[in-house]
Amino acid sequence: MKTIIAPALLALAMLGAGHAGAAPQDIKLPAENVKLKPAKLPGYGIAMQKCAICHSADYVSYQPPGLSLTQWTAEMKKMQQAYGAPIDDAEVEQLGAYLAVAYGSAKAKDPEIVAIAQKAGKPAASEAAAAPAPTAVDVQGLLAKNACLSCHSVTQKVVGPAYHEVAARYKGDPQAQARLEASIRGGSSGKWGAVPMPPFAGLKAEEIKALAAYVRQQ
Repeated sequence: MKTIIAPALLALAMLGAGHAGAAPQDIKLPAENVKLKPAKLPGYGIAMQKCAICHSADYVSYQPPGLSLTQWTAEMKKMQQAYGAPIDDAEVEQLGAYLAVAYGSAKAKDPEIVAIAQKAGKPAASEAAAAPAPTAVDVQGLLAKNACLSCHSVTQKVVGPAYHEVAARYKGDPQAQARLEASIRGGSSGKWGAVPMPPFAGLKAEEIKALAAYVRQQ
């Protein structure tokens, strides 16, 4: 996929370069009006959670219509390997299937699509047998895997608020843990500016709980 820079944004960037010494300006982004096409495929949830980290939903519509499962999967592999998208090999496959059905030439009932969905729904028997006993949640690993630190830092605002700022707002709120868990699970919009946070509904309950607790401790 090729990144497309709108002329207006390019002009803003050039204008900013000519006024490097000027005070920082707040830029309000337009509201996100385009939504991903819903589908009863595991890749839809992954797209809602991870694709929105880096680009808007209408980015998908820039691609040629009628791409096949193989072509969409290749695009996701390129996103993973060339652009560093936080998706593993299984998610590449699931995203390719979802996009091929929602935006390409594939059908949900195609054998290849059905097989991918079924594989995503349950682990292989060997994997289940080898699964380790539950351990403490690796919060830093979750932050890295889900690209949380692309939009947040602990002490400074990036795209979203700093975790320290979030902790300060919710300090003393008896519902803080529940509110933060809800924002992580379902996404958030309008609380910290114009840029929405995508939902992370694919995370396990204990992972969401650990992330919320981590933010509150900052």
